Amino acid sequence: MDFSLLGPVTVTAGPQAAPVELPLGPAKRRSVLAMLLLRPNATVSVEQLISSLWEDEPPAHARTVIQGHVSRLRAALAEGGAEDHGVELATHSSAYLLRIPESLIDTQRFDQLTAQASPESAPGEAVQLLRQALGLWRGPALTGTVASPPFAAAAHALEERRLSAVEALARAHEGLGEHEQAVRALHPAAVANPLREGLIAALMLALYRSGRQSDAIAWFHRTRQLLDDDLGVDPGQRLSAAYQEILRAAPTADGPRGGAEAAGQQPGAAGQPGAQQATPQQPLSSAPAPVPELLPRPPAGFHGRGAELAELTRLTLGTAEPAQGGAAGGSGGYPQAGGIALLIGPAGVGKTGLAVHWGHAHAAAFPDGRLFADLRGFSGGEAVVPAEVLREFLLALGTPAEQIPTSPEAAAALYRSLAARRRLLVVLDNAGSSAQVRPLLPGGPHCATLVTSRSRLDGLIATDAARPVRLHALGPEDGVGLLGTLLGPARVAEDPEAARELVALCDGLPLALRAASAQLMARPRWRLARLATALRDERRRLALLSAEDTGVAAALRNSVARLSADDAQLLRALGAGFAREVNTAEAAALSGADPELIQDSLERLAEMHLLDEEATNRYVMSDLVKLFAQGDGGDRDSPGEASGGAPGGAPGGASGGPSQGA
Repeated sequence: MDFSLLGPVTVTAGPQAAPVELPLGPAKRRSVLAMLLLRPNATVSVEQLISSLWEDEPPAHARTVIQGHVSRLRAALAEGGAEDHGVELATHSSAYLLRIPESLIDTQRFDQLTAQASPESAPGEAVQLLRQALGLWRGPALTGTVASPPFAAAAHALEERRLSAVEALARAHEGLGEHEQAVRALHPAAVANPLREGLIAALMLALYRSGRQSDAIAWFHRTRQLLDDDLGVDPGQRLSAAYQEILRAAPTADGPRGGAEAAGQQPGAAGQPGAQQATPQQPLSSAPAPVPELLPRPPAGFHGRGAELAELTRLTLGTAEPAQGGAAGGSGGYPQAGGIALLIGPAGVGKTGLAVHWGHAHAAAFPDGRLFADLRGFSGGEAVVPAEVLREFLLALGTPAEQIPTSPEAAAALYRSLAARRRLLVVLDNAGSSAQVRPLLPGGPHCATLVTSRSRLDGLIATDAARPVRLHALGPEDGVGLLGTLLGPARVAEDPEAARELVALCDGLPLALRAASAQLMARPRWRLARLATALRDERRRLALLSAEDTGVAAALRNSVARLSADDAQLLRALGAGFAREVNTAEAAALSGADPELIQDSLERLAEMHLLDEEATNRYVMSDLVKLFAQGDGGDRDSPGEASGGAPGGAPGGASGGPSQGA
């Protein structure tokens, strides 16, 4: 006989090979049994049962109802052979007592198994015991009981015990050096409990030790944002300590190792009073400098962009030759004079994906590490403060937290000095302004910097000799190639005409093509022509080109949020008033504004890549921008209503992965 609380409340009897579930009846009867099982071999008063079964005022005949449930439970248990197993439901005055061998209750077996496990001293045995314990769970505890505070509290307490066992199992795997198994144990629990900081910290460290540093950092930023949004608090000590350990890239048994030359001084000591200077006779530390690996994972299904990749290589490494075996060509793979390449283009054109793909392809050119920060210049909230990113970069480069200067200027100077003799790649993604980027530019001739932005960032070109690389939408061949990479060439080959139409309906934007591919992958029986037909409906197009929290409409919304109210109003008027091209006079007529003011507004819209100036005083609007400006496609917020927001997002430099595809 077996009594289960770790999932649906059930009682099974009969042979172990073919147990039979006893009929327990309605939720209140199951709840009476559950309360007795939560307190086995102890009396439970009728008053306790009544308060647990009725959250509001109980009926006048509540005692009679309880007696009826107990009577029927006795009969059901008797039919299951309760007496043969030493189970008895007895009455004691105004209370009930369930006499039962505790080994028959899954919660008791769970507690016994977890108590026997010693993850630190006997990790191998602990893994077996904890797996057996967690295998007893069949779903949320106490499923099928009434929704009252006492049962909610009991279910919560059981869930806490389960999560503690999950964390103990992960520690046991870590003790055996099985970091991937630790990740697999922790990940589902972390997804279901995103505010449990200890659990997230354990997952971050397991990811880091399994070589997935960027994923670990992404979990920290996601959790920090949730803590701020939901609770209004900063990360606690355990979560922050795990984050700093990862950013410092501290050597671990199986984790990343340092391997770059020291910068001629102890990391973090530059500019500090009384800092000891390194000499050839007396090195400050024998520990190797950390090699940070903060790039997100490479974008899946990357396709095309050969010309842009070659241009990035020429600007940053001094050669247009593609990397061979992961190493860059040129003079020893050294970046030329600290080159800064500025990837600019409209929302969804694939700037982040291109930068990250290039960074991974040329990893060998940057043996001292690769830094990455999402500046959130176009993310719908506040932009990241450069001082926040400087702190993360300094931690990643080995600076102890207590030695990071509090002054942003001093922190920037320390960062430049640490980077001066290193060969680093710095990717500054989603920049909102030139002023946001400048403090994060590394010093020294052997670093390369990639900056991505929807704005042209003319100031960065003027003051820091940044070289712009403009990304345009994919052409028909590359667009179809991207669909083939994502969906498989066979599916695209079934209907090449529909594939070309999909590329056209998506304006050749990789983000839109990826969203369309997600729709088709979720519907394997759909032919490409069916989605193309649906996308022809302009009222539905933007909604269809979305996948959960990403899509063209969301990306455009964040761009439009940077506009002034007047510029957003002009965009809306243009979206409603012209088919493809417009000049200053026509735009003034559509909006009813002064042509001189309209010229400035058109220039600002072009700077944000919401319009494209194809020729002097000839502006073009893409179909998807036009639909968004009209407020269609499932996104009913007009540009005027979306304007006025500040650039950016939550503080924090690292990102979980490329968001804009190819």
